[in-house]
Amino acid sequence: MRNIWTIARREYRQYFISPIAYIIALATLLWVGIYFVVVINYVAAQAYYYAPPAPGVSIVIGQMATIFLLASPALTMRLLADEQRMGTMELLLTTPMHDWELVVGKWLGSFLFALTLIGVSLIYPLVLHTMTTGGIDQGLLLSGYVAIILLSAVFLAIGTAISALFSNQFAAFFATLAILLALWWLISLPTYVLPPGTISDIFNYLTLNGRFNAMLDGVITNADIVYHLSLTALGLFLGTVAVEMRRWR
Repeated sequence: MRNIWTIARREYRQYFISPIAYIIALATLLWVGIYFVVVINYVAAQAYYYAPPAPGVSIVIGQMATIFLLASPALTMRLLADEQRMGTMELLLTTPMHDWELVVGKWLGSFLFALTLIGVSLIYPLVLHTMTTGGIDQGLLLSGYVAIILLSAVFLAIGTAISALFSNQFAAFFATLAILLALWWLISLPTYVLPPGTISDIFNYLTLNGRFNAMLDGVITNADIVYHLSLTALGLFLGTVAVEMRRWR
């Protein structure tokens, strides 16, 4: 466990000396902030004509999910690919450390950075809470943030696994982005053409987008939690297998 935490701290600090991390942080918080202000102003303008429903926490969490979909490949592309490019992977593999500790530590460092962004974004629901009569729904707030935390864990685990397969950061970026887009959107396309039934239900079960939207509505089931944790564990497992394959080459 100490090895995992040592690697995670190193990777977490590395983000704060990397310009791409600041770009991602600025883009995330700026875009969410702009969208937040636009929605609030629109609702306020409509209030002169009728009583529109107050915006919920989904105006923040939904935008963060889209940004994390695009940003996760950039956050993970260098984690293991850069070690292979610089030739430091061989040195890491000779240390008294298990392969899975290396992979989990790398993932945990990126996950902590994502949690930092998620934590900073809480300022928007707090502002919304003060502007809404009676405050925002605390249950929806909790379920929304559980959803984005679970989703970021999945995105980053998949990115870490892909990074372990490549020595080129840009190849890892585009491969990760393609897989995330498939899980987020493309995998649900067959449900629009297939008749209701077992095959259609399988595609519905596998789509990340549908589960995320359900959790935003305040519906969190054990199946949702197991699904996200299973995908995270699968990503870390595949990353470990990729590292072990390089050990024996």
